[in-house]
Amino acid sequence: MAQRTDSFDIGRLGLTSGEGRRVDLEVHVEPFEYGGSTYVVDPELTPVRLDVSRTTGEGWAMRLRFEATVNGPCMRCLDPATPTFPVDSYEVHQPGAGDAELLSPYMGEFLEVAAWARDALALALPAQIKCRPDCAGLCPKCGANLNEDPDHAHEAEPDPRWSKLSELKFD
Repeated sequence: MAQRTDSFDIGRLGLTSGEGRRVDLEVHVEPFEYGGSTYVVDPELTPVRLDVSRTTGEGWAMRLRFEATVNGPCMRCLDPATPTFPVDSYEVHQPGAGDAELLSPYMGEFLEVAAWARDALALALPAQIKCRPDCAGLCPKCGANLNEDPDHAHEAEPDPRWSKLSELKFD
């Protein structure tokens, strides 16, 4: 079992140009707001796999992979939702490369693995977090959960454009 590592000193790996290493870490991904609701990442310590390779000069090529389950309300029916999402993210940090300089926002003195994991998860999320892929949502008229009663329906109201015809009297 890996130890919680929200920041990681990749320099201590001692890699030279062209070398790489795979490191298994555990990070805490902070809860986040999405669509006006709060979502918590489960488990509290998320196992991540970090692949690091040294490029020429002072550069790094990095890949972060993990799966995370988010807990929060379904955006269609408001029932609890706990979908799991795979995350696969790449970063390149190549300082001093002139006009082609690439700087990762997660690189400072240390690689900020937890911040990178949170941002990568946010980018991997779909437009709607649902309790299940075929969630039917709520009835727009009465708010009934359409997952519990798929045959739920309301009688159609008459079209108001034709309301004057109901005032006609035939003798």
